[in-house]
Amino acid sequence: MRIAQIAPLHEAVPPKFYGGTERVVSYLTEALVDLGHDVTLFASGDSHTKATLVAAWPRGRAHCASTRRTATCLPRTC
Repeated sequence: MRIAQIAPLHEAVPPKFYGGTERVVSYLTEALVDLGHDVTLFASGDSHTKATLVAAWPRGRAHCASTRRTATCLPRTC
């Protein structure tokens, strides 16, 4: 089965720090791949997965917040 998973862009998948939703998406995505499904994960570009990763943003948005960037953090500044 072909499955698309969409994760929030705040943290990488799996998250390096806190990220409940991102962690659940990671567990589910990895389990589906292990079961033989064709999974595509839409997440930040710093995510790590066995599925096909489509980077919707170069890095998790939490990186911008941790470097004191504003909510309008642009990819070239992250």
